[in-house]
Amino acid sequence: MAEWLYEAGIGEARAALVADGEILEARIELDDDAVRVGARLTGRLADAREGRVTLDRGGEAVLNTPARGVTQGAALTVEIVREAIPEPGRAKLPRAVPTDEAPADAPDLLARITTSGVPVRRLLAHQPDALEQAGWSELLDEAMNGEIVFARGALRMTPTPAMVLFDVDGEPPLEPLAIAAASAVARAIRRHDIGGSIGIDFPTIAGKAARQAIGEAIDALLPPPFERTALNGFGFLQIVRRRSRASLPELLRADPAGAAARALLRAIERTPPPVPQSHRVGARVHARLAEHPEWVAEASRRAGTALTFTPS
Repeated sequence: MAEWLYEAGIGEARAALVADGEILEARIELDDDAVRVGARLTGRLADAREGRVTLDRGGEAVLNTPARGVTQGAALTVEIVREAIPEPGRAKLPRAVPTDEAPADAPDLLARITTSGVPVRRLLAHQPDALEQAGWSELLDEAMNGEIVFARGALRMTPTPAMVLFDVDGEPPLEPLAIAAASAVARAIRRHDIGGSIGIDFPTIAGKAARQAIGEAIDALLPPPFERTALNGFGFLQIVRRRSRASLPELLRADPAGAAARALLRAIERTPPPVPQSHRVGARVHARLAEHPEWVAEASRRAGTALTFTPS
């Protein structure tokens, strides 16, 4: 039976949809002030031509559709339909649509999974680590490093500003390799919450029936809605999915030091007492912890001792 495992971590909330001991979907929501999908916010139309809105809470969003009857500089309320997407240089701004509804906060991660219709189990640090037993650390390694191993070969997952690319590697025979890879890609897309444009570079496969079988393998495992092309003669297939927030690889790779710091605090929180007070960490992790003294304070409270971190 499938269930959501939820953990209110330090600096982030975590959730994983698990069935038969395997993580089917994973989510991380940072404890920051970023605007979330579903938030209804007030602001002013800063640029009618570009559809850029200055939010009263700070920051900007871009309208998906024009604000009818709203002139430049006028007040309006918008609903966020896509969160900011981290990219090298400057993040893509959140996207929004005009709304007549009253301002409201967005549902958080716990609220979203609670309304999914699937049972939710909240995890505590003194309990057995159900997330880790389902492969949480391996999932984070996949997201950070892009290496995904499956029965007949391996995938290389590479997020780019234009699309997420999957490269298939393995030994002949090529047709069963490609079909197994298609299933592995579909599972990875769902597991890492990858949306937008996705490209898959398969080995070159001869024959219409074989290429069709590869597409059908994706269709069988990737939940709709999505659109895809057929596998072309060069072995390339493209998928387009709705994109409402950053994927797990994009989220972690945008701030690897922060991700490592939060993972460290999770490990400390789950250390049986007595928890060591002093910890040596890498310079970048130390710098990130210094930027978030509230993380250290909360970790100290949960550990029952004053934690200190020194750079190694």
